[in-house]
This record gives sequence, C-alpha cells and structure tokens, in this order.
Amino acid sequence: DFIRATVQRDLESGAYPTVVTRFPPEPNGYLHIGHAKAICLDFGVAEEFGGHCNLRFDDTNPAAEDVEYADSIMADIRWLGFDWHDRLFHASDYYGRLYDLACDLIRRGLAYVDEQSEEAIRAQRGTVTEPGRNSPFRDRPPAESLALFERMKAGEFDEGSMVVRARIDMAHNNMKMRDPLIYRIKDAHHWRTGDAWKVYPFYDFAHGLSDHIEGVTNSFCTL
Repeated sequence: DFIRATVQRDLESGAYPTVVTRFPPEPNGYLHIGHAKAICLDFGVAEEFGGHCNLRFDDTNPAAEDVEYADSIMADIRWLGFDWHDRLFHASDYYGRLYDLACDLIRRGLAYVDEQSEEAIRAQRGTVTEPGRNSPFRDRPPAESLALFERMKAGEFDEGSMVVRARIDMAHNNMKMRDPLIYRIKDAHHWRTGDAWKVYPFYDFAHGLSDHIEGVTNSFCTL
C-alpha cells in the first residue's frame, strides 16, 4: 500500500510521465524464491500503473557470469507470467559511458587510482566508531590518475594491482562512503563483450548510473 501510494503521488505531481521500474539480476547463478518477490513487485507495479519494467542484467563481474544463468533467469520470469518485451538491457551496454563518467570524476579530482592491495585498503577503512585513514595515493594529480586508468584499460597492469576509488570522505559516518572502489582490473572473458575490456565497474558504481541512463523512475529493493 505504501508503494502504491508513493507511486500514485509522484505520478499526480508530475515527477515523471510514465512509471519505469527494473528487475536487475546478476547473471552469476540461478534465481531463488526471494527473487520471485522482487520480480512480482517490479513487474507488477509497472503493470498496475501502465508503465514499463526493464530487465537489466548487471553483468559487471565476468569471472562469475555465464549466458546459461541469463537464459535461466529469463525463463523463470516468463514462468511467473511476466515479460519485458523490448526492454532487455545489460550493464555492459553502458561500459563506454561508465568508463567516460569515471574519467570525468578523475579529471575533476573526485576519483583517483589507488595502487594499494585489497588488504591495505580494507585495513584503512576504519570501523563504525573510528574514521578511516587516507590512502597515500589519494592526492595524486588527476592527470596522473587518468593516465594510469587509461593504461589499466589497455591491459598493462595485473589484476588486483590497481583500482579506481571515488574521493569522498574517509571519516564519513557511512562506511560505504569512505572512498568506495568504482573500477578494477579483471583479466576474464566476458560472456557478452568478450575480451574488449580489461577494466570493469563495481556493482555499486554501475547500478545507479544504469538506472539513470535507462530513465528508471522507481527502484525497489526487497528483503
């Protein structure tokens, strides 16, 4: 009832002309019963309000994904009685745009290339009661980070040797805002893009931006 009331209010206020939801599974496994709730909510709300529901595969981790899982997910959605029609998308559709957006953040001093190990980054994150510590690479010049990112994309560095981090606040109360990782090197064959990319966006970076690119108006998360 709360969701219905919220969507109805936003439609009547002119916040958006058409409801656009999305079901965004990662193609790295088969669906479980919890996904059925999400599918019914995402597709059901769109149907109820005369809108659209996108099916978007968040395929940002090529090492764990396979077309077999994508085919299985589509079969399960149809088995539940829903259809995405012509609204099938993939995060990989936006790899070029996501890369350009990351480059823009670097140019503006809002992201940087960090050469620390995963263990070192984790150790500097702090706790819920203690602030984190800045990376020694946090203040490297944007031009230097940008050049390194381009070399990461070209496949010049080993997996795990570098990441791109958003430059936010290492003392933020929300630990997820403490310079989160947004790009990493992955030496893996992608089930859609093959070997075209050597750097891949992290889920948290790609997810919201993909919603924006697709014009999603209502992003629902189920428990």
